[in-house]
Amino acid sequence: MSSTKNTLILGISLIISFAIIAVIGSNAVLEHKSMERTVTVKGLSEREYLADTVIWPIQFTTASNDLTAIYQTIEESNQKVIEFLQSKGINRDEISSSAPSITDKSARSYGSSQPAEFRYTATKAITVYSENVEQVRGVMSLLGELGKEGIVFTTDSYQAQPDYLFTRLNEVKPEMIEEATKKAREVAEKFALDSNSELGKIKQARQGQFSISARDRHNPHLKKVRVVSTIEYYLSD
Repeated sequence: MSSTKNTLILGISLIISFAIIAVIGSNAVLEHKSMERTVTVKGLSEREYLADTVIWPIQFTTASNDLTAIYQTIEESNQKVIEFLQSKGINRDEISSSAPSITDKSARSYGSSQPAEFRYTATKAITVYSENVEQVRGVMSLLGELGKEGIVFTTDSYQAQPDYLFTRLNEVKPEMIEEATKKAREVAEKFALDSNSELGKIKQARQGQFSISARDRHNPHLKKVRVVSTIEYYLSD
């Protein structure tokens, strides 16, 4: 009888112990789950800057049936373009010139059977690489003046389009990240308020990649810099 009683007491004690452990464990799980209540928000920072570098390729062509004459003509045009650019305030060290490209139409194995008016065509490119973006843009609109001197410019090819760069991204990064983070927190605070919660600490944060693009196709010299930060906050009652 004594052994049976002891066994019964031990069994009851174990049941009570398991019940207590279960309650404690349940409370711990609930507490853990409450700590895992989070909200994920995004903050945008977008700004517009003037490009700080311009690469301006200037292509011009000429044609002739005399190979010697075409080389002379293309080099004379080259010198006129360089002198024109310098007269408009562009420094000589911002101007580079490539070798001319000569095409002999009679050497082609394809094309029209009719002989071309000119056997040789020559193309040459001068490139302006400058940080004085506004000044160079002003000169672009004046280049037509050289057309009166018989220089034929190529403007409709992809290689003849100016390229604008924004190279000061590292300078503006900290301020833009700060702005994106601030806007993300404002959204999180509004969510917490609407859900009768309190906003806690940051659980994790992800900074999106910076993107740089032209504001629009008519103003490629104006650059739109954009970054989106994604931040996850804890929530509590």
